[in-house]
Amino acid sequence: MDRFPDNVSGCAPTYPFAAPPRAAGAHAPRRSLSRAPVAILPWAIIGGLLWAGLFIKPQPVGSTVQPPVLEQRDHFYGLALAGDKVWVAGSNGKILALGRDGHAERFPTPTDRTLQDIAVWDASHAVAVGNDGVILFTADAGRTWTAAADVPRSEVANKLNRVRVADGGVAVATGEMGALLMSRDHGRTWARLRDEEDVAWNDAALLGDGRIRVVGEFGRILVSDDDGASWTEVEAPVPSSLMAVAFRDADVGVAVGLEGVVLVTRDGGREWSQVDVGVHDHLFDIAWDSAGSRWIGAGSLGRWVRADADAATWSTGRLDARDLSWHTRVVPSGELTWFAGANVGRWDGSRWTPLGN
Repeated sequence: MDRFPDNVSGCAPTYPFAAPPRAAGAHAPRRSLSRAPVAILPWAIIGGLLWAGLFIKPQPVGSTVQPPVLEQRDHFYGLALAGDKVWVAGSNGKILALGRDGHAERFPTPTDRTLQDIAVWDASHAVAVGNDGVILFTADAGRTWTAAADVPRSEVANKLNRVRVADGGVAVATGEMGALLMSRDHGRTWARLRDEEDVAWNDAALLGDGRIRVVGEFGRILVSDDDGASWTEVEAPVPSSLMAVAFRDADVGVAVGLEGVVLVTRDGGREWSQVDVGVHDHLFDIAWDSAGSRWIGAGSLGRWVRADADAATWSTGRLDARDLSWHTRVVPSGELTWFAGANVGRWDGSRWTPLGN
């Protein structure tokens, strides 16, 4: 068999598994310098991050989210008409002006104490009272509120439950430990009408000509005909705490209280009789609706009560079967009625519209 000789001209030898032999005196190839930056890069990144963490401060981006003026967690205990708006006062010292369209404006106040009530004299003057004896007044339509100084205090308790106003800058505030306070200068200064005692007075009605009617705990009722200089206590037909009182005129008045109590007087508050309205839910407020010639009241579990002008025939119901909120204030306003308490809303007699929900 023929073979190709090993020294056939033109056929170069191949070395598939090993490098070709190096000629004597040849040098080894040098490593590439490009590998040095690759080795340094991780340490440079770590150093940059450390520097950024120490010396670069984060900056906010965009605008701060502001909470709504009327929040679901708010409770409003006081309610008053102020022109074409409704003013409400409640938790954390909040006072809001509400429009019929639901727009809410918050007034700045100098307190974070819970406010229990608010009352308005005119387009400029208003007063609010609340926990720890706080009393605020405004003389510029709510733009600024000032805390009244030297308000009479008790060493036991100082919660003020209600404030009522009358012409001439007169106001009467009621509260714990027998607090019965009067102001004659639109809420700037206050004086006691009675000595301190262990009872909470919950509301007062100012009938004019110096006549004041006061209701409170344990069915207690007070009568004064001389601007509080002297008082007569009237016997009530129930021992339940009375929470609110209102008068249609100098003679006819209604008081409401716990356990669905409704009392009616027809002689200016000297004698009272109980009316069974068929409910036992607590009632917290009563108001005379002069435009509608009727009485309207508010209470727990969304309860409302209503009566004719003589307070003889009563009806009752709930604002909304799905909303069993309690309400401490009710204010009629034309064809609508405003309620304030666990929430705030308006009622047209059939439909309940809460705001801020």
